[in-house]
Amino acid sequence: MGSWTILMAAIAFEVIGTTCMKLSDGFTRYVPATLMLLFYLASLVGLSLTLKKIEVGIAYAVWSGVGTALIAVIGIAFFQEELTPMKVGGMLLVITGAVMLNLASNAH
Repeated sequence: MGSWTILMAAIAFEVIGTTCMKLSDGFTRYVPATLMLLFYLASLVGLSLTLKKIEVGIAYAVWSGVGTALIAVIGIAFFQEELTPMKVGGMLLVITGAVMLNLASNAH
């Protein structure tokens, strides 16, 4: 399995873990809280495996940036969070930053 595929799986696990965190209601609901811990562990294992082939700055920027954007979309779609121009701009900046880091890395 390729490093980028593992990184995408790590992002998915992180997003699911963060969603479970929201559903755990401040750790008062044990099943989502336990799932959160398991998904975060899987995410960190996947992220660490990608560091064998992908630079740490690139891997972490993509992992955190894509995860942040996806969580913002999930918050809007499923948790009735407000979509504002500032949120859209922030998501675009995060994604732009990850792309720019990747392009800078490939330029060398």
